[in-house]
Amino acid sequence: MKLYISVDMEGLAGITHWKDETEERERFRKAMNQQVEWVLDGIAQSKRNAEITHIMIADSHGGGENLSYDLLSEKDSRVWLISGSPRPQYMMPAMDDSFDLVFFVGYHGGAGELASSMDHTYSGASVQNVFINGKLMNEATINAAYAGIVNKAPVGLVIGDSALERQLKTDGMMPWVEYVSTKESLARFAAMYKPKQLIREETIAAVKKVLDSDYTKLPLYTFEAPYHCHIDLATSSKCDVIQQMPGIKRVGGRSLEFTSSDYTEMFDAIHGIASMGRIAYC
Repeated sequence: MKLYISVDMEGLAGITHWKDETEERERFRKAMNQQVEWVLDGIAQSKRNAEITHIMIADSHGGGENLSYDLLSEKDSRVWLISGSPRPQYMMPAMDDSFDLVFFVGYHGGAGELASSMDHTYSGASVQNVFINGKLMNEATINAAYAGIVNKAPVGLVIGDSALERQLKTDGMMPWVEYVSTKESLARFAAMYKPKQLIREETIAAVKKVLDSDYTKLPLYTFEAPYHCHIDLATSSKCDVIQQMPGIKRVGGRSLEFTSSDYTEMFDAIHGIASMGRIAYC
């Protein structure tokens, strides 16, 4: 059995602002690694532990240089760690159809979500909304669709803030997932943290619950091809730049659309547009 774990930052406890990453780098990295270690503890305590041969972990925040290869390798010898960027399929790199189950760790609400910790969708500086086939998306659902459509693997566990839980559960984006809420997000840069020991216990219990259940019955998050993407950017000048790319149609001052029959192509294009938008004119 092979597990795939994509790890982000904004949905972690102990973090309320991007400056935590730069001004308190050591504490920030400790929080990320610690949350992943708790997931590994849950795996080790699950009934299927002996069946698991491969644990792929993608460091999916920023430049992908946050998780410790040494620490996680010492914690579990089955860990394969993906670090660094830029890279293809940024938050889901090196995934193929040999993986059985996907976990998202440290994830957060999408851009514009009310009371959401550091809400954004791939880039707070460039992207306001992403719609695929008419559905409003966030990073969790866009990535889950990549896992479901391209690799036929379900997302069984999501660990993140209260706003993402609301989107996935209450708004019906992925109501089937097991969810661990790390903090009650009060505003974009304010949150109420749960006791660390409680998060550890809930993480271990959730991992065990998912692995010990019949995960093969979990639904895949999918769309029917062709895939139509509508993106609202932060400023019209960003559209001025990105509209020059092949296949991109400008449909408004800050809005772009494109269609593809290949979800991987769409997946990479969304990341590419977000990245270009960050460096394009204000």
